Amino acid sequence: MTGMDARDTELKKELNATLHARRELGEEYESALVDSFLEKVDQRIDTAVERRVRRQMAEQQMVVARGERSPKPTDSFGERYGFGIVSLVLAIPLSGIGAGVAHLPGLLVAWAGIVGVNVVQTVRTQPDLFRRRHRHHDDDWEK
Repeated sequence: MTGMDARDTELKKELNATLHARRELGEEYESALVDSFLEKVDQRIDTAVERRVRRQMAEQQMVVARGERSPKPTDSFGERYGFGIVSLVLAIPLSGIGAGVAHLPGLLVAWAGIVGVNVVQTVRTQPDLFRRRHRHHDDDWEK
């Protein structure tokens, strides 16, 4: 079994234990059980992201140490996809907290932050999407 399979099995066991505890304890503990499970998922995501960042930094350091001009681009479709998934996973508790504390305005602020972070990530990884295309139509103004 690979490391990823072991972690998937571990996470499935955690989910099953959470669901079993919910059946045993009842609905009044549901929120605490879900929060606990989401914290474990969040920790797993953090660990995976940290590992990926360390690996990419090591690769970039090797490129620089070899004297190559510039490191290869570190952004890939998988990273953008992963960023979107992490963003959506974190949107769930952020939405709940925002709506619970400040109702609709809190929910709107939480989602404005989520959208803002994703826009910044997109601008960083795909700057051509937001560059203004310069068209020279000086003739149109003179007519």
